[in-house]
Amino acid sequence: MRSLRACLALFRIRTAEVLQYRAAALVNSSVGIFWALIEIVVYTVFYRFADNRNADIALSLPQMASYIWLNQSLWAFAAMNIDGDILNRIKNGDVGVELCRPLDLYFHWFARSSAGRAGGAWRGLILIAAGLAAPAAYRLSGPASAAGFLLFLAAAVCGFLLTSAYQMLMTAVRLGISWGDGPTYMLLLLSGVLSGAYLPLQLWPDFMQKFLYFQPFAGLIDLPLRLYVGSMAPSGALGALAVQTCWTAAFILAGRLVMRRKIRNIVVQGG
Repeated sequence: MRSLRACLALFRIRTAEVLQYRAAALVNSSVGIFWALIEIVVYTVFYRFADNRNADIALSLPQMASYIWLNQSLWAFAAMNIDGDILNRIKNGDVGVELCRPLDLYFHWFARSSAGRAGGAWRGLILIAAGLAAPAAYRLSGPASAAGFLLFLAAAVCGFLLTSAYQMLMTAVRLGISWGDGPTYMLLLLSGVLSGAYLPLQLWPDFMQKFLYFQPFAGLIDLPLRLYVGSMAPSGALGALAVQTCWTAAFILAGRLVMRRKIRNIVVQGG
């Protein structure tokens, strides 16, 4: 319980610290607005002028616009990278100092990295405001239903925890590696592709849909957004939340095991 209280206090302090960088959030959100508009224009062209434009598509154009705005809004919460401060500590050998703290290293870093992404709330709010103020053809529409919106919020929270758990697994893998970040960045890029961050998973081939639904990364972005835009009925939310929860628990267990093994054999150079 002492470790839990300490980690919660660290989460609050770190979140408040990150939220102070409003100018950085404004600049970052302007990039997100630009990319959201570009993506909506590209999809609009495909929807209206493609040879198979009359085919049955999983997402309508208004749903696609909402999906893109929310995708950009959640990007800070589902960032596919290792926390920069923690990565510097690993590279500089400051892990030895971290091990001296009377805290469980895994949950200490879990709280710190989660708070760093929670501080991206400014970016998400600015993007949502921009989406609601956009012209009708590019606008962020309201949720498909009140129940869908509430379930979307629950799934977004679960997605945030899932992202934190996977991020910590990659941090544990990176711990003790002295020859570069290539392996972890490849795994993080894979998670971004399979989360729907670059292309909604419902637009992938039909024969892959079952795999895409149950693989762990769908819960980062795609499954919550399905509930908001209405491509998934509220009755299907229980299964989506169960998938997110199971993969979160699996990543936490794997991350702790990997970190425990790495710490047992870690060599800290410098001094």
